[in-house]
Amino acid sequence: MEGWLTRIATNTCLNMIRGSKRRPELTVSDLSDNESGWMDQQLAEVTDSVENSVVAADLADRLLGTLSPEDQQALLMIDGENASIKEVAEATGWSESKVKVRAFRARKKIRESMEKLLSYKGRAPGGASATESSKVR
Repeated sequence: MEGWLTRIATNTCLNMIRGSKRRPELTVSDLSDNESGWMDQQLAEVTDSVENSVVAADLADRLLGTLSPEDQQALLMIDGENASIKEVAEATGWSESKVKVRAFRARKKIRESMEKLLSYKGRAPGGASATESSKVR
């Protein structure tokens, strides 16, 4: 029994170490003074701008519009209204696991859509990136 528990503890620690290597975290203390100052300035500009808030809300609405009505409902209830998984399950008649899966998949789809938009921003007007368009010639 003791060996089994030791092995479980060892494997759990190894998995945590592997996970931290796959998802390295950058802390504020790792930044130079210039980088830290730039981030502070950017954050101050974003939080002070009402226009940015309106644009962000519009973008959120558009991203939510890409989801199915059920995914929208789950995500809005959980993240927008701070409803618990149990409350959403009771309101929709779904199981708690279905609520969790719908919310997870909805967040994933929104994240992928946002990443796609951000990657598109770096592309040339013809739809291909600058390096791809030079290869086509």
